[in-house]
Amino acid sequence: MPYTFLVGGARSGKSTMAVRLASAFDGPVAVVVTAEARDEEMAERIRAHREARPAEWDVVEAPLGLLATVEGIDGDAGLILDCLTLWVSNALEDGASDGDVEGEASKVAAALASRAAPSIVVSNEVGLGIVPANELARRYRDVLGRVNAAFAAEADRSFLVVAGRGLPLEEVTPS
Repeated sequence: MPYTFLVGGARSGKSTMAVRLASAFDGPVAVVVTAEARDEEMAERIRAHREARPAEWDVVEAPLGLLATVEGIDGDAGLILDCLTLWVSNALEDGASDGDVEGEASKVAAALASRAAPSIVVSNEVGLGIVPANELARRYRDVLGRVNAAFAAEADRSFLVVAGRGLPLEEVTPS
C-alpha cells in the first residue's frame, strides 16, 4: 500500500489532506500525534485537529519514541503520523543529537515503507525563508530538512501542500 509524505507550510492543509487520504482506506486507522498541549493556543490546535478526524480512529500520543510507537501500530491499520515538525523539536529539546534524530527518522521512514496498510506522514517545510538569526533555529531548520528528505526518500509519493492542494514531488535523476 502507498506510503505518502505531505510537506508544506503552516496552515497549508497538510493535516486535512492526510485525513482525507486516510478516510479512503477501508479499515481501521491509527493517528500518531507528536504535539503536546503546553499552552492554551496549542491545546486549541490539538482540539481542532481532534474534531477534524473521525472519532473511531485510534490516537496514539508520541512526542518522543517515534520508532517504537510506529512499530507498535497494527500493520493492517492505516496510519497517519502528524507531525514530524513537532517530533524533531521535541527530540532536540530533550537533548537528542542531530545524528540521533536523523537516525531514528530513517528507521521510522523505512518501517512505514514496509507496512501493509497505507501510511501518511505530515511535516512542515521550514527552510524556504530567511536564514534564522540564532544557532538553535538554524540547527532545527537543518535537522528537519534532513529528516524530511529521509521520509520523502522512502515514500511511494510525496506532495508539497500549498493552499490545500498537493504538488507532486519527483526525484530528479540524470537523463
